[in-house]
Amino acid sequence: MLGSWELCIAGETLVALPELALLWPAQSTLFIADVHLGKDASFAAAGIPVPQGSTTETLARLSHVLRKACPQRLVLLGDLWHAKSGRTAAFTEEFLDWRRTNGDIEMILVEGNHDVKAGPLPAVADVREVKEPHLVGPFALCHYPEQCPDGYVLSGHIHPAVVLQGRGRQSLKLPCFWFGKQTGVLPAFGSFTGCARVSPCEGDQVLIIADGRVVPAQIAG
Repeated sequence: MLGSWELCIAGETLVALPELALLWPAQSTLFIADVHLGKDASFAAAGIPVPQGSTTETLARLSHVLRKACPQRLVLLGDLWHAKSGRTAAFTEEFLDWRRTNGDIEMILVEGNHDVKAGPLPAVADVREVKEPHLVGPFALCHYPEQCPDGYVLSGHIHPAVVLQGRGRQSLKLPCFWFGKQTGVLPAFGSFTGCARVSPCEGDQVLIIADGRVVPAQIAG
């Protein structure tokens, strides 16, 4: 796929997409993390003025990557919704309309810390909610990036990014995929999430998303 990067994890071929998603072709499964729907509404409800529209934009980007990857299954690695206050009637209906449009795709939500606070999804959403670790093949699907004895962990939660240093003290923070020996962390998918700098170890695979491409970063020891 254009701009993507193929890698082998736990004996399986995975494809990191520039759309901040990870594809497992052998199982027709797409992974994303930290969508944080309704975050704009949550901030507004708390009296914090922020630009609106991130939820609509995020769902549009998710529709795009689903059309591109054509998976049979979508696994959300936690934090689908940002908060209960963000799950307004209007945003809930927008999400349900989006879900009906993609009704042929199985959807699984690995419960994250924000999902716990937001509460369970309505049954009509047709999203199976599971606890971590959710074991599928060689992978332990989680929200928190903690080691699991039962499989290689695919997770989210920390919104990973790396900072590239240029000449003249220039720097640029970019979202990344971060694959260690036993744990992999996906970038945050949501349009209004931010990211946190991480410190990979030597030997880790770090894939940066920049200019619509996924490219490997060189990590020094």
